[in-house]
Amino acid sequence: MTYVVTDNCIRCKYTDCVEVCPVDCFYEGETMLVIHPDECIDCGVCEPECPADAIRPDTEPGLEKWLTLNAEYAEKWPNLTMKRDPLPDSKEHDGEENKLEKYFSPEAGEGD
Repeated sequence: MTYVVTDNCIRCKYTDCVEVCPVDCFYEGETMLVIHPDECIDCGVCEPECPADAIRPDTEPGLEKWLTLNAEYAEKWPNLTMKRDPLPDSKEHDGEENKLEKYFSPEAGEGD
């Protein structure tokens, strides 16, 4: 099992989760974070830290596309191990629906 970052992270990109991760398995894209499924140790400390409630265990039904997306982009994006400010308009997008279709970017973030 692993944890995955889902739709609500997009255009929010809070990094509270990154700060508590003991194995540094978060990777940064332009508009969201992802978790590397092969590096996640399933400790669960990141899930309650996410202000956007965007992190879920991959055992929840319907998260297959998110597991695939997290795995794919964790291989392409740079590692992020420190907390940063969220995106400037994060509060406006928190809870918005269909963010994957509207705002997802395959471009890499800055990383560390």
